[in-house]
Amino acid sequence: MPPAPLPLSNITVLDLTIARAGPTAVRHLADWGADVIRIEPPASAHGGLTGERLGPDYQNLHRNKRMVTLDLKSDDGHAALMRMVERADVMVENMRVQVKHRLKIAWEDVHAINPRLVYGSISGFGQSGPYSNRGGVDQIAQGMGGLMSITGLPGQGPVRAGIAISDLTAGNLLAFGIMVALFERAQTGAGRWVHTSLLESQVFMLDFQAARWLMNGEVAGQAGNDHPTGIPMGVFPASDGHINIAASSNNLWKQFCDAIGHPEWKSKEEWKTPGKRSANRNAINAAIGEVTIQKPAAYWIELLEQAGIPCGPIYSIDQVFADPQVQHLQIATPMTHPKLGNTQVVNSPLNLSGVPKGVRSPVPDAGAHTAEVLRSVGYSDSEIDAMRSKGVI
Repeated sequence: MPPAPLPLSNITVLDLTIARAGPTAVRHLADWGADVIRIEPPASAHGGLTGERLGPDYQNLHRNKRMVTLDLKSDDGHAALMRMVERADVMVENMRVQVKHRLKIAWEDVHAINPRLVYGSISGFGQSGPYSNRGGVDQIAQGMGGLMSITGLPGQGPVRAGIAISDLTAGNLLAFGIMVALFERAQTGAGRWVHTSLLESQVFMLDFQAARWLMNGEVAGQAGNDHPTGIPMGVFPASDGHINIAASSNNLWKQFCDAIGHPEWKSKEEWKTPGKRSANRNAINAAIGEVTIQKPAAYWIELLEQAGIPCGPIYSIDQVFADPQVQHLQIATPMTHPKLGNTQVVNSPLNLSGVPKGVRSPVPDAGAHTAEVLRSVGYSDSEIDAMRSKGVI
């Protein structure tokens, strides 16, 4: 009996994305069964801005897709894309604003051809406004979006986050927005232009730090490994490394004091309330550190877990994937590639009951499905050969 179709198997997506933010959005759609047709320029045999085609980054971003090469700067290439647009459900791009207009593949161009199409866009700073024509990359958005001002140790100066969080957040949000637009289309029959930007996504991710400013006029600063408002919550030394401990509520604080053998801390007047603990953060952290450094991390994690105190190890990336819970969640998923052999990539973090997930197909060679896709939109073999001879595909 053939497997049941995946949730998005009736959706066709045209993927014109580059770098990381756009491909992150499309990867969600591809992983859940959408027929994703990735459009690359004929010279893009190595993955373009996403790195070497056989490298881990490109393989992780572009699995579960079909690959087409097409020169969108040519009349024939543009015409071929428009034929695909007629039959597609979604188109996603993260070009500079002026580029898609120059190529005549902006929202206005494709909406006129297929009013049902959902068109998804990510830009650096927004589709309009004084910065709309600027190119944006993750680190620039981290700086302009305030993240670098609150990351790192107090007084250290600006520090970037260790992942491309603006890119990833923009991609995740766009995938959500596309699904909202598809849900609406099921009721109205009309597509929407869904767009976000690295800057908007990064400011959104400031979350309560942004709300502290908007509502109370508080400008958050760097807090290092300590939580900005919850005390104690942060990194503490163990005899063999470090651990994270989160015991900031009144009840957790009392349980924590008992668990580590210092019940007298509960009655210490200057540590009794969250406000007082906040004013005495350094003294509290130092006192805890003098205790935790006497035993290894595993000892404290077991002890505190039994006492109901949130805590955990601080892993290097290899240790992350060796953890039994991470292995149970199968976040590393197998992939068999014709050139790379048996390997692994990062699985979708979403789980739908009764629906399998994973890599259905590894990244194909550049243009592997060009002829197949062109035939599906009405091109004859002789027309395809002519396009190939002209370098259009």
